[in-house]
Amino acid sequence: MDRLIAAERALRTAAPDALLDAIRAVLIEQYGAEDVELLMADYGLTVLQPVSVLPHTLEPVPAHNSPAGRAFGSQEPHCEELRDGRARLHLPVSVRGDRLGVLSVTLPGCDTARQDQSELAEIAGLLGREVVVAERDTDLYLQARRKDRLTLAAEMQWQLLPGRSCSRPEYELGAQLEPAYAIFGDNFDWSATADRLMLYVTNGMGEGIEAALLTNLAINALRNARRAGISIADQAALADQAVYAHYHGRCYLSVLMFDFDLATGRAKVVDAGSPQLLRLRDGVVERVDFEAQLPLGMFEETDYVPQDFQVEPGDRLVFVSDGVHAVASPKGETYGDQALARAIQSTRLLPAAEVPRAILRELTGHRGRPAPDDDALIVCLDWRGRPDGAAA
Repeated sequence: MDRLIAAERALRTAAPDALLDAIRAVLIEQYGAEDVELLMADYGLTVLQPVSVLPHTLEPVPAHNSPAGRAFGSQEPHCEELRDGRARLHLPVSVRGDRLGVLSVTLPGCDTARQDQSELAEIAGLLGREVVVAERDTDLYLQARRKDRLTLAAEMQWQLLPGRSCSRPEYELGAQLEPAYAIFGDNFDWSATADRLMLYVTNGMGEGIEAALLTNLAINALRNARRAGISIADQAALADQAVYAHYHGRCYLSVLMFDFDLATGRAKVVDAGSPQLLRLRDGVVERVDFEAQLPLGMFEETDYVPQDFQVEPGDRLVFVSDGVHAVASPKGETYGDQALARAIQSTRLLPAAEVPRAILRELTGHRGRPAPDDDALIVCLDWRGRPDGAAA
């Protein structure tokens, strides 16, 4: 426990850009570590990038078929035995279910790794929380997340997002946007209290900076209304007014909005446009349709009416933008419900955080080329529900 306290103190007192140096010194002194590296998942979730002063001095490693990638995907420590008898322990760095990267610690041998694995995993969690706080004051960790330069529109969109995954006893969420380094207007947002989860899935309009500006205006209008404590129908109405006041109907935004009761699974829904929902329940995938209402900002002073929806423990909800559902193959065949249902079935054993990236890989195969013509957004929600009598 004294070693954990030493690690926590070192992280808490370190400069924002010196967290890795601080934790490396503690692990060398207290655990006999011979090398310590922090790898951050890139925006496309394809590689794990080393944190170092630019330009990077270490090569990235694959996020899916490497020892570090195995720890990242499983969210469990993975011990890699090295040829010289040493061991490299890969530890997931996550904060409340949001997967940031991996802490790799080289130790004298497997026995040491197994003995200290639990404490080192806790230290990796402490490091993750400090990284999130430090990102307010340094670009170091954000720079380590990108293997290519982001377009300005993509920079604006990533800064708008709440994270890429999160987990609570009642649910698990995962989301991904493509093309990760050149996204335009698609977006997702979520926020939870002790009793409720609000989730927005947005299908943007236009391209480049104009699309990013439109989405930023709409999402911040929704957040402003949500933080005032009003219902999702009124949130939609106020965001609609904000968008219309600026664009006068020239630009508008499609959004699918949910307000879940964590205790019961009952939800209020506003369907204002094109994002779609598919549900996996008891092994069967089906599309869930709601009464379509006008997109935000299309006309002045639109009234929105919430609809009722019930989610059951064990349900998996997959939300997609039209850049997924409507994408065409080289022969002109749309991806559509059937292909989506097959993709959802084939990924049913993966955790929610892994599902969006896996489906997007299948979508790339259907499209026949790596670069999409439109944003592609997938959000996966696994609903576990709250046990009877459980506290918030």
